[in-house]
Amino acid sequence: MLKPSSIAVAIVCLLHSGLASAEGYKLYEQSVSSMGNAYAGRGAQINDASLVQSNPAALTKLQGAQWSGGLNLIDADTQYRDVFAKSANGAQVVGRNSGQNSLLEAVPFVFFADELADRINYGVGFYVPFGLSSNYDRDWVGRYFADETAIQVLALQGSLAYELTNSWSLGLGVSLNHAEGTLSKYKDHNGLCETGPRINAVYQRDVYNAAYCDSHYEVSGDDVAAGFSLGLHGQPLQNLKIALVYHSELKFTLQGDSTISNTPITGMNVVNSPNFVVVAPQLPAIDKTTGKLAVQPFLRESSQLALTTPANLMLSLDHQLDRDWSWQTSLNWTGWSAFQHIEIISNDAKPSLSLSTSQAQNLAKAGYIGYIPEYWHDTWSAALGLTWQYQPELQLKTGIAYDENPIRQSHKTARVPTADRLWWTLGASWIVNSRWSMDLAYGYMWMSALTINEHEFNANNQRIYQSELQATFKNHAQVLGMQLNYRF
Repeated sequence: MLKPSSIAVAIVCLLHSGLASAEGYKLYEQSVSSMGNAYAGRGAQINDASLVQSNPAALTKLQGAQWSGGLNLIDADTQYRDVFAKSANGAQVVGRNSGQNSLLEAVPFVFFADELADRINYGVGFYVPFGLSSNYDRDWVGRYFADETAIQVLALQGSLAYELTNSWSLGLGVSLNHAEGTLSKYKDHNGLCETGPRINAVYQRDVYNAAYCDSHYEVSGDDVAAGFSLGLHGQPLQNLKIALVYHSELKFTLQGDSTISNTPITGMNVVNSPNFVVVAPQLPAIDKTTGKLAVQPFLRESSQLALTTPANLMLSLDHQLDRDWSWQTSLNWTGWSAFQHIEIISNDAKPSLSLSTSQAQNLAKAGYIGYIPEYWHDTWSAALGLTWQYQPELQLKTGIAYDENPIRQSHKTARVPTADRLWWTLGASWIVNSRWSMDLAYGYMWMSALTINEHEFNANNQRIYQSELQATFKNHAQVLGMQLNYRF
C-alpha cells in the first residue's frame, strides 16, 4: 500500500472549517402560526397541533383531533469580498476574491394531536430541528478551506400531556432523530495547483499534471439518537398564559467515510517501484505510464465523528390586553457550549488517510483524521410579538427577535460566517371554515458585516502550517411559510 503522506495537510485544512449555523445551526421553522410573531409566545399560545414540538404540555388545551402541516422556504445569501488566502506552504492562493453564496431550502413539518383520555392528550409529529446547506464556487480563493457544508437532522416525536388542574398542565415528548452531514473542500497540496506548468522547470521536462487542481476531500456520516422535551403550561391569570419548555441535547456519533481524490504520490513512497521515476523523496514521482506527475486517484477510510446538538430552555408569555389585542414574548437559552470541538477519528481496520494525518507534524494524535477547535458559548435570544384580531376569522401578527451568535471571533470560519441577528416578521391566521384554517408568515433577517481570519490547529490546539484565510462577509435571509390546519 502506498503511504498517503501527501494528503495530511488536505484533511486538516478542511476540517478546521467547521459545521454550519442558523443561530448555530438550529432551526426554528416548525410552526408558521408562531413565526408570525417572530416565535414570541411560542408554547404559551394555544394555536394548533404544532404544540407537539413547541410545548407538549399545552396539548391539553386543544379541543379534539387536529392536524397541522406546513412548509417554510428559506432564501439566504452570503456575500464575500476582500478574500485573501495562503496555502499550507505560505503561497498566495489565486482565484475569485468576491462573490455570493446562495441557499434556497424547503423545511417541512407535520403534526397530529388528539385526546387520549380524561385530562390526557397526545400528539405525534415530524420536523427538522437542525440543518444548513451551502456550496461555494470551486474557483473562489477560499476553496482550500471550504467547499460544501451540509448538515440535517430529521425528527419523529411523540408527546403526552396531563392536565394537573384547570389552569396547569405538564407534558413529555420523546423524539428519534436522524442526523447526516457532509464537509468538503479542495486541496492545495502545498501549492502544486497554483504552480501549474512552471513545475516543469524543476523536472526539466513536461510533467505537469492538471489532476492536482481537482484534488477534493470529503467527509460524511450519519447516526440516530433519542432526545426528550419537558413542558409546563399554565394560566395564572384569566388573560395570561405562560410556558416553560426544555429540549434535551442530542448525542450523535456520525459513522461514515473520509475520502480524497487526485493526491500526489511522493518519491519517498515508491523508491523501489519500477513504475515510477523518483526525483526527490518529498517531490511527486513521475508515472512512467503517462510521463506525468504521479497521482493516487482515490483513497477512502472509515471514520466517526461525535456531535452533540445543544439543549434549549424557553420561557414564553401570551398576554391578552383586550378583546382584539394581545402581546407575546419569549426568552431562550441555548447550550452551545456543549460544542467544544470536532474530532474525526478513524475506525478502519486498514487505515490509509490517518497514517499521515495523525503524525506529529500534523494532528499529533493516533488515529485522528481531523480536529476542529470550536469552543462555542451558550447564547440567549429574545422575541416580542403583537397580535390583532382584525376580524373574527382573521388574525394579523408581527414580531421582532434577536439571536445571539454562539461563535467567538477567533473561531469564525468561511463555513459559518455569522454574527448576531435581528429578525422582523409578519403573519396572518385565517379561519376558512369550521374545519380548515391557514397560516401565512414572512420574515427578514439583518446581520452586520463580519470578518474572519482562519488558521489550522492540531489536536493539542497548537497552530500548524502557514495556511490562512481572511475575508469579509455580509449575510441576509428571508423566510416564507405556509401552514394548513384541519380539525376532525
